[in-house]
Amino acid sequence: MLKAVRHPGRIVPVLFSLFLTLGTILLCLPISRTADEPPNVLAAAFTAVSASCVTGLAVVDTATYWTSFGQFVIMLLIQVGGFGIMTMATLLAILVGGRVGLSQKLVAQSESHASSMGNVKAILRTIGVTVVITEAFVALVLAARFYFGYGHSVGSALWQGLFHSISAFNNAGFALYSDNLMGFNQDIMIIGPICAAIVAGGLGFPVFYELKRRWRVPDKWTVHARVTILGYFSLLLIGCVGFAAFEWNNEGTIGPMSLWGKFVNSLIGGITPRTAGFNAIDYGKASHETLALDDALMFIGGGSAGTAGGIKVGTFVLLAFVIWSEIRGERDVRVGNRQIPRDLLRQAVTVVLLAIGVVAIGTMILLIVSDYSLDVIVFEAISAFGTVGLSTGITGSLPGLGQLTLMGLMYVGRIGTVTAVTALALNTKHRHFRLPEERPIIG
Repeated sequence: MLKAVRHPGRIVPVLFSLFLTLGTILLCLPISRTADEPPNVLAAAFTAVSASCVTGLAVVDTATYWTSFGQFVIMLLIQVGGFGIMTMATLLAILVGGRVGLSQKLVAQSESHASSMGNVKAILRTIGVTVVITEAFVALVLAARFYFGYGHSVGSALWQGLFHSISAFNNAGFALYSDNLMGFNQDIMIIGPICAAIVAGGLGFPVFYELKRRWRVPDKWTVHARVTILGYFSLLLIGCVGFAAFEWNNEGTIGPMSLWGKFVNSLIGGITPRTAGFNAIDYGKASHETLALDDALMFIGGGSAGTAGGIKVGTFVLLAFVIWSEIRGERDVRVGNRQIPRDLLRQAVTVVLLAIGVVAIGTMILLIVSDYSLDVIVFEAISAFGTVGLSTGITGSLPGLGQLTLMGLMYVGRIGTVTAVTALALNTKHRHFRLPEERPIIG
């Protein structure tokens, strides 16, 4: 058992693979499909991977291809996948303790800065309660809107509210409509709660919990909370403003809308790449500038130990501080009144370079097996790796090998980053000697 704990990268992928297999089997059952035809194993597997990895990419229409039972299975895959990843990432962060700087502020004894596995039950209980309360509140708000605003029955309104709340909080992007959220793209009572749930889940449990406890005393926030909040909301603002600027006069997206419609769509257009995947517009008609901006936002993703994907905001911000320190000629990297350990910075660089390599390989394969342009393929590959779910509409038309490539990107993007960081932290070795230095030419 101790050996397994010290090498979580060997256990997590296996358990997650078994979970994906179970989801695929359930979606292959006749009760899961509306059509009376043999099961499409690839479609079932792709949907199971996409839901479990809380991505949202789909090769079939979620609203019409799957029955209510199939949609319920998808919702469970999203919930278990999102909750499992969030708790796993949090507990593994505690396992590596001071090496990643996650303090005991996650639990009631928040004044103590010592990490301890003895708090597992308290942490799991707190995460569970937080998830249930947040999702239930958003579900009720959405259900009320579906009931009073769109004439759904009580049962239908509650089902719609619950499914979209779970999908939003877990940053999944699945919707029960063929056009996703395009039919509600000017309804703030639908878009607003979904955006709030996306942000709550995407910030990451450590930040969400710390904000809940100490939102009045930001001076006492941890470095992790500060860099995540700073990076997340700065990028969110850039995303919203950039989306509005690039799509304002686009006749295929928000150009014909009223000022209010443009505001609502710019809001979700800046939030959903963080990495939820809901689309209120047709991204196949979005400008090249918007796709390029979303490429960057999707690659960065959201907060650590949360439901969002990507390399994580904290990683991106720490590397920005590295660049700033290097420009100023400072030997150490400081954030506020704290110095960042060098091994943590090496881990951040490693995660980014590995992510770039994975996306590059996936992009090359997709280019080889399809005839789509580079910008569209890059968008699809980053969306899969960042577990976002946004697409220009090419997912279902990709050949089998292309869909398998996207499944691999989703799997690595969701599982790989967590296990890779943990393995790097746990396998850190300290040599008792140092070799002579030599300075190769840089740049």
